[in-house]
Formats: sequence, structure tokens, C-alpha cells
Amino acid sequence: MRLDELPDWLPGWCLEHLGGEPAGVLFQSRQVSMVFGLRLVGGSDVVVKARADDGRAASCVAAQARLAERGFACARPLTPVVGVGALAVHAEEFRPGGEVLHGDSPGIAVRCAEVFARLMAALAGVSVAPPLPNPPWVRWDHTDSGVWPAIDFLDSRDQSVVSEHIVQTAERARGRLLGAGLPCVLGHADFEAQNLRWQGWQVWAVHDWDSLAWQPEAALVGAASGSFASSGPPTLAPIGSSEAFLMAYQDIRGRLFTAVELEIAWAASLWMAAYNAREMALCGGSPAGGDALRAQAAERLHRANA
Repeated sequence: MRLDELPDWLPGWCLEHLGGEPAGVLFQSRQVSMVFGLRLVGGSDVVVKARADDGRAASCVAAQARLAERGFACARPLTPVVGVGALAVHAEEFRPGGEVLHGDSPGIAVRCAEVFARLMAALAGVSVAPPLPNPPWVRWDHTDSGVWPAIDFLDSRDQSVVSEHIVQTAERARGRLLGAGLPCVLGHADFEAQNLRWQGWQVWAVHDWDSLAWQPEAALVGAASGSFASSGPPTLAPIGSSEAFLMAYQDIRGRLFTAVELEIAWAASLWMAAYNAREMALCGGSPAGGDALRAQAAERLHRANA
């Protein structure tokens, strides 16, 4: 992307809130958020994120700031959230470097669980307004009609391409999750390989703090136990690796989950996998997640008591 292709509002926003206009574009991406890596006049590198203002961003950025202040491996926000029309915009430090950890073995699951346990422990000491509504891939508690949260760009597509087993799995997992009655906590809901960077055996950065959620701890851990290996199109980790993730998390936090919490963890892994498989089917994406879901659904549903 060239400078003259940046959104019209962005140079002035940078000048006002960061003290300098962009002099170069380091990178840009557009998924849930628009993300711009910029080199400002004066030489400093920053990242500016903009997303539709749904009321979540302020809490997510505040929580990220608390963790960065305490030395957790994440980028430090440089501004609070600022409204720009219908967008919620903030800037954070540019934290380059590190490598994606590929693989879905039990050993890698344990390494990732150690990071997730530290992350959740750190967030337990953060007090912010719940970042609601939850990201749609963990929004099983929605009040829309049907099994899925209402999302126009997905709902407007031909639903016949979504296999019935995906829908049925989501329905059964959601029923178990809604019947849990567990308290909600703050947690990272998009804990995937592509959102982590490592330097050797140490995690260097956890990204995507826009995806914080307000759900039961066991559900957030369960979702992460299924998604941790996704380094591109979303997939579902092997059952043995999810089991290793759950065991390592409990060991590090020093508390065993109850039988109900374990069931909720397995149910959450299924809901997230089914949501992702549906999206991939509707958008013509990779079938890998759907194939893994089909192969594992019966055992995971059994473990979820769903």
C-alpha cells in the first residue's frame, strides 16, 4: 500500500494523536480490523488499528495496556480508543520479530497452554467493563434466532453448502454451553498460532487483543485448546493435543477443573470449530477444519456430555 492509498482520515489522526504524519507504510491487513503498520515523520514505527465501533474496543485496549504495563509479552497501546465516524481507532507500539510456532503435537499444546495460563492469570487482575458483544466465534450466548449469531456477510450466502453435521454439532455444543451456569471472566478468544510469535522457547508477542471475550474460564480454555495450532485457515487440533493443553493449563494455574468445567471446555472447542467450519464453507475456504470436526465431533461431544 502506498501513502496516497491510506484512508483520508489517517494522516491527520496520526498527526493529532501521535505527533507526526505517516512517512511510509510498513504493512497493512484487513480482517476484523483494519491494521496499518506505519513509519511516521521523525522515524518512529507504530501500528494503527481501526474497526467498526461496536462498544468493545475501549475495554480491549485498556486490558492490553494493563498487561503491557506489567511486562506481559504484548504490544503497548500508545493511545486510548478514539472515535472516527463509525470507527474505533487506537495506536500501539510496533513489536516486530519472532516466529510462528507450527504444529499440533501434545508437546506444542503444552507450550501454548503455558502461555495461555499466564495470560489468563494476568487478566484475572484486570478490571474493565466486559467487552461485549463477544467475538462471534465464541458468541454462543447470542439471542438471535437459530444456532448462529446474526452476521450479514455470512447469513446472506447460500446456507445449503454448510454440512448438516456442522449445524448439528454446533447445536449440541451450544446447548451444553448455555446450560453451564458458570461465571464469566475476561480472556483471549482468538488464541491461534498465527497470533503468537516466539523467540526460541520464549513467547515474544501475543497479538489480536481486539478478540478479548467475556465467557467462563473453562470455555475460553477449551476454545484455545482446539484452536492453538491454527497458523492459517482455522482447523481443530487433535483430541490428544487438546487434552494435553487442558491438563497443562490446570497444572500451571494450580486448580483442577470440575467435571462440569471439563465438559464446558470440550463443548467450547466444538462450538468454535463448527463456527469456523461454517464460515469456511460459506466463503469457499479451506475444508480442513470441517474435515477435522467431522472426524472428532463424536468423541468431543461425548466428553462434553452433549
